[in-house]
Amino acid sequence: MQAYCVKCRAKREIKNPKSIVMKNKRPATQGVCPICGTKVFRIGK
Repeated sequence: MQAYCVKCRAKREIKNPKSIVMKNKRPATQGVCPICGTKVFRIGK
């Protein structure tokens, strides 16, 4: 799964993806950018 990295300004493959549920009960995926190590986040399954 890919997510947009704000630091790299590009879509990157999510490293160590983890499924979470946001406060408004929507599913999301959180992980780390493999290039720069910044947190990346994607809403949806």
